Amino acid sequence: MHIEFHDMSENKVNDEDEVICMCSGTTRAKVRLLFEQGLDAEAISRRTGALSGCGGCEWEIADMLKALTAEKAGH
Repeated sequence: MHIEFHDMSENKVNDEDEVICMCSGTTRAKVRLLFEQGLDAEAISRRTGALSGCGGCEWEIADMLKALTAEKAGH
């Protein structure tokens, strides 16, 4: 059996149509848009309902915001 592992870090920021929070239906595109408007994780949560349900999206949204912050800083 051969198993391949791929670096998914690029997809974490670029797959805009993916629903990142199943509880609220929030997409990556919505998180990106709100981040670009200057909102932090807490404000994004208040605006979308993400991060306020089961908690399953917490790490993924944190990783995405970290990547977006690095992208914004030019890293």
